[in-house]
Amino acid sequence: MNWKIPLADIDLGPEEQEAVSQVLSRKWLTMGEETGQFEEEFAAFIGAKHAIAVTNATAALHLACVALDLKPGDEVIVPSLTFVATANAVRYTGAVPVFADIRGEHDLNISPESIEEHLTPRTRAVSVVHYGGFACDMTQICELARQKNLSIIEDAAHAPGSEIDGRMVGLWGEIACFSFFSNKNMTTGEGGMLTTQDDRLAQRLRILRSHGMTTLTWDRYRGHAFSYDVVDLGYNYRIDEIRAALGRVQLKKLAANNARRRELSQAYWSCLASRVPEVSRPFQEHPGISSAHLMPVLLPRGVDRLVFMESMKAQGIQTSIHYPPIHQFSSYRQAEKGQTGGLERTDDIGAREVTLPLYPAMSEAQVDEVVGAVENALGAAGKLNLEKKQRRTGAGLERI
Repeated sequence: MNWKIPLADIDLGPEEQEAVSQVLSRKWLTMGEETGQFEEEFAAFIGAKHAIAVTNATAALHLACVALDLKPGDEVIVPSLTFVATANAVRYTGAVPVFADIRGEHDLNISPESIEEHLTPRTRAVSVVHYGGFACDMTQICELARQKNLSIIEDAAHAPGSEIDGRMVGLWGEIACFSFFSNKNMTTGEGGMLTTQDDRLAQRLRILRSHGMTTLTWDRYRGHAFSYDVVDLGYNYRIDEIRAALGRVQLKKLAANNARRRELSQAYWSCLASRVPEVSRPFQEHPGISSAHLMPVLLPRGVDRLVFMESMKAQGIQTSIHYPPIHQFSSYRQAEKGQTGGLERTDDIGAREVTLPLYPAMSEAQVDEVVGAVENALGAAGKLNLEKKQRRTGAGLERI
């Protein structure tokens, strides 16, 4: 469909084309020097001691779980209001994801109090998700983890450049995982990055990334080695030089694009408050500095979300849902430890959330146009819902 205003858009230009062309001219396409420079620059941006580039963020999450030695029977507390990869990565190791609830309408991140409620003697780690680029309450979560001797994985797929309490996202947990998927704040098409301050973990992550091998093809090409040993059960999770080159250019644009996203978020919040105050605006009072990856809103209870989104589509505005809660998926309902209770806030928000368009090239006029479409769609969804109720009531009266 040819959207009038799409959900997301990529800031790509001649700089990215030139970077890719330079890689092609050098004729070394697999992981090598370009990747090493990308890792160094990303680590410097975050302030991390180590950055390890991988093929995607799901691979990063899996490697984080393996590097922390998660085993069958271990439990990892995760939010359900996130992309399924957060929980899938735990299951890849045989460990069990245990879902904690979110904080509420004002903050769609995992609740520290709910984390504590779900602790058992088998809990080994917490995997937090910085939803939409808005950082979790890491000070409270880290203190809880310290008291209970738990590891922390930061799922920072939405959050390159986000901060909370004066510290960058990616520096709080043992390992953090970033995504460079095509709709993210910086993109390589597919791609991901791990960051850690721990030398031992960094060394193991690098080994695990490439088949458990002690040297890479790039090392042998440069004459630094002739053979290798395999010291761990590793994976082929390498990134390539083309994507690394894209990442280096995108990283240079990230701070300015994040700042523009924050400006547009403020414009949205102001416009929504004045024109459709019945639509809730999560994170409006968030204390950190956000990458502003998403623009989530919450529809009033009783509004038919599907009708609302179809109306937005008819007006040329693309919307999405972030996210269908993981515990509601068939695979997780059927799992041995499928959860059916204790996630009331997640269930409520998961049924009402709609994501509006947000990308750096948007204008304030387009924000105003989207909010106007929200007004129209809300009226259409509310009217249709009222008519349905009236028909049901009328049918009931006829039966009486």
